Amino acid sequence: MPPPADTRESRFVFKVAIAATMGALAFGYDTGVISGALPFMSTPQSGGGLGLTPVTEGIVTSALVFGAAFGSLMAGTLSDRYGRRTTLMGLSLVFLIGVLGTTLAPSVAIMVAMRFVLGLAVGGASATVPVFIAEMAGPSRRARLVSQNELMIVSGQLIAYVLNALLAHYSQSPHVWRYMLGIAAVPAVLLGLGMLFVPASPRWLASKNRMKEARAVLEQIRSSNRQIETEMAEMIKLNGIDREQGGWSAVLGTPWIRKLLWIGIGLGFMAQFTGVNAFMYFTPIILKSTGLGTNAALTATIGNGVVALIATFIGIWLIGRHGRRPMLLTGLGFVIATQAALGAVLLWMPDGPLKSYAALACILCFLLFMQMLIAPVYWLLMSELFPMHVRGVLTGTAVACQWVFNGLVALLFPIAMAQFGSATFFVFAAINVASLVFVALCLPETRGKSLEGLEKHLEKELAVRA
Repeated sequence: MPPPADTRESRFVFKVAIAATMGALAFGYDTGVISGALPFMSTPQSGGGLGLTPVTEGIVTSALVFGAAFGSLMAGTLSDRYGRRTTLMGLSLVFLIGVLGTTLAPSVAIMVAMRFVLGLAVGGASATVPVFIAEMAGPSRRARLVSQNELMIVSGQLIAYVLNALLAHYSQSPHVWRYMLGIAAVPAVLLGLGMLFVPASPRWLASKNRMKEARAVLEQIRSSNRQIETEMAEMIKLNGIDREQGGWSAVLGTPWIRKLLWIGIGLGFMAQFTGVNAFMYFTPIILKSTGLGTNAALTATIGNGVVALIATFIGIWLIGRHGRRPMLLTGLGFVIATQAALGAVLLWMPDGPLKSYAALACILCFLLFMQMLIAPVYWLLMSELFPMHVRGVLTGTAVACQWVFNGLVALLFPIAMAQFGSATFFVFAAINVASLVFVALCLPETRGKSLEGLEKHLEKELAVRA
C-alpha cells in the first residue's frame, strides 16, 4: 500500500527544505573556512601563499561580510520579482563563480574581489532560503523546517573547521588553502541541482496572480483539501488587499509595516551584538591570551563548531514546543550571564591552565545558549514577520543590516580588546541587557499561525500598540 497522503506530503516538503538549505550549507562553509585558510594565505607568494599582512587579512575576511550585505538587499528584490526558486538557482551560479575565483586567485586584489562576489551569494542565500522554506511549509512544520537553515549553517562551519584541520595535518602542499576554499563548490552545485527538482513558492505565485499554479503546488505539499482551500482563500484575499494598497514602496508608508521593518533590523542588531562572531572569529586569540598554546587554541575552534551543532539540534526540538519570545528572552538571559562570567574570568583569575579552561567553558556555554535559543529563532522570525507581497525585499533589507552589524562586530572587537581588554565582555553583557528589554517590549509572538493569518494578527497587534 502507498504511504498516507500526509506522510508523502511531509516527505516532499522535507526534500524541498533539504534542497534549499544547500545554500545555507554553502553559507556556513564559506564563513568558516577562512579561519583555516588565512595562515597559509599569509605565507609569501614564493612559498605558495598570497603574502597577506594583518591589514590584508582583515580586508580578505571582511570582504565576504560586506558582500553579503549587498547580496541580501539584491536577492530580496530579485526574489520578489522573479521568485525564490529562480533566485536560488541564480545564487548557486554566483556561489560557483566566487568559489572558483577565490580558489584560483593569483593576487590579493583578485582574492578580495572574489570574496566579495562569494559574499553576494552568501547574503542572498541567507535572505532567500528561510523565506522559501517558510512559504512551502505549513504552520505546524514551519518552525522546524526553517530551523534546518541554521542547522545547515553550523554544519557547514563545523565541516570547514574539521576539513581545515585534516588538510593542514595531512597535506604537504603549499597550496593547501586552495583545496580548502575549492571544496565550497560542492554545496554550490548541489543547490543548483536541487532547485531543478522543486516547485516555485505558492505564495510567490499567488502574489503574481498565478493562482492555478499556486494551487497545483499546494496540492503537492499539503495533505488535505480543506487546508488547500483555506490557504488559497487567504492568499486570494491578501492579494486583493495588496493590489489595492499599491506597490511595496507605497506600503512602506503604512505604520505597522514600517514598525515590522524596524523590529527586523533590531533583531539583527540583537543577534550580532550578542558577540557570537567575536567568538567564532577570534576564539584562538582569546584563549592564547590566557596562556593556552596555539595547537590547543585551534582545537578549541572545532569545539565551537561541535557545540553549535549540538545546540542547534536541541533548538530545533525546542522551537516546535515553545514560543519565539520566551526562547529569545531565556537565551539572552544566559548570554548576559556567560559574557559577564567570561569577563570576570579573564579579568580576575591568575594566568594558568585553570584560567584557560574556565574561559573555554564560558565560551562554549555562551555558544550553547546562543545557538540553541537565539540563532534559530532569529532566522525563523526573518521568514515570518513580513507581509507576503514585500516579504523578499523587507527580509533582504533586515538581513542586510544584520550583515552590517556582523561586520561592525568583527571590525570593532579587536580594537575594543586592545582598548578595554577583558572589560569588553562586560560591554557586550550591557548591550545584551538592552536587547533583552527590546525583545520584551517590541517583539510580537508569531507561533502557531499560517503566514496569512500571522499577517493579519501582526497588523492588528502593531496597530493597537501605535
